[in-house]
Amino acid sequence: MDIQFIGAAGTVTGSNHLLRTEKGRVLLDCGLFQGKRKEAFELNRSFEFYNPKSIDAVILSHAHIDHAGNLPNLVKRGFSGPIFCTHATKDLCEVMLADSAHIQQKDTEFVNKKRAKQGKNLFEPLYSQADVEQTIKLMVGVDYHSEFEVIPGFKASFYDAGHILGSAVTYMKIKDKNRTIELGFSGDLGRPNMPILRDPEPIPDVDYFICESTYGGRFHEDYDMSEAKVVDVINKAIARQGKIIAPAFSLGRTQELVYLLHTIFEKGAAPVIPVVVDSPLSFNATQVFREHTECFDDEIKAFILRHEDPLGFNKLRFITDVQESKALNDQKGPMLIISASGMAESGRILHHLANNIQNPANIIMMTGYCAENTLGKKIIERRKEVNIFGEPYQVNAEVVVFNSLSAHADSDELIFYVNNFEREKMKDIFLVHGEPDQQEKFAKRLLLNRFNSVKIPKRGEYFSV
Repeated sequence: MDIQFIGAAGTVTGSNHLLRTEKGRVLLDCGLFQGKRKEAFELNRSFEFYNPKSIDAVILSHAHIDHAGNLPNLVKRGFSGPIFCTHATKDLCEVMLADSAHIQQKDTEFVNKKRAKQGKNLFEPLYSQADVEQTIKLMVGVDYHSEFEVIPGFKASFYDAGHILGSAVTYMKIKDKNRTIELGFSGDLGRPNMPILRDPEPIPDVDYFICESTYGGRFHEDYDMSEAKVVDVINKAIARQGKIIAPAFSLGRTQELVYLLHTIFEKGAAPVIPVVVDSPLSFNATQVFREHTECFDDEIKAFILRHEDPLGFNKLRFITDVQESKALNDQKGPMLIISASGMAESGRILHHLANNIQNPANIIMMTGYCAENTLGKKIIERRKEVNIFGEPYQVNAEVVVFNSLSAHADSDELIFYVNNFEREKMKDIFLVHGEPDQQEKFAKRLLLNRFNSVKIPKRGEYFSV
């Protein structure tokens, strides 16, 4: 069997790995590469290393766009096999992929206006809503811990990854050339002792493990510190009569923030201020959360017994209407506005930042990972000036960065998870979904923890196992 690493190799985006067995070809994830516009468009549009028609099945770890976002393009180019995922992932993909198709359309319209003026050929969107609908029809929802056949001689089962709703670590048993190979794929690995979702589950021992390494060399603050930091931010906003602007991923981070604010206000740890979630996608994703309580941990299940809705409270308002969103500009603080995207690259958050980032009374609350070259990363670096919509803005608002809310396991948490595996059985660990410096640091830790071999694949590199 061969494993070829195509996406998320030496980077944290565009997860895509190809397994070739004697019985067929299986993809692990098919995510969008996210980065500089031109480079991203070219990488996502062309399937450089395989023909989509040649793929027999896809195993999808979770619904984040960098793992699932290129599936409709795969279907558009001729893939027609099953896409295996958890039930919650399937439901979330209906929301996430529809939103992604909308973004593809709008981005293409923006680029084509310039190209038309220059007399250049016009681009087509990567995919359409029709492609998304066909993709959803191919998705097969599977229970956790339930073994399923991917292709002949290839069986798999999902274990909870604890990263986002429906996320899975995949355990695979693959018969190839008169032997059975046991392979694990982490997808994105979550953190223990976080709210809402269950802790990451160990999978059975494997011969090979494909492991994410986003924070392979970094360490998060304890989640318990989050409440005190949020309370401090709220109190500052009240004292200044300012606004708190929180870029947050629609899937996962928004729901965690809402739950955290609910618990803070419920026990009176901070005065109650208006909270607005300004994102149609966040609203729709939260609805899916409410439908999948089977993914919740014991803490939030107990919360549900005491409250009708742990993902909403009296002072919370979801906004989907554009005019309501614009009206927030005229409202006075204190208030907290949560809006997508988490890396501040697109969506309504750009308008809120443009209207509030130059006011020193306001606070920009950065709560998640931001890749290089994104606006969010520049804000985290506390640059004095940033460009929004192509115009320069002074960063006069206070910037507060939270490391405690990350949904990715840090270096210690990754080691804790991988330490569940038997060393003698494990032949190789392949590190993906990480920047090179983080992967190098994590590889050294794994070797110090007595694992026999650790490899860091390059884009397009394949290994025979």
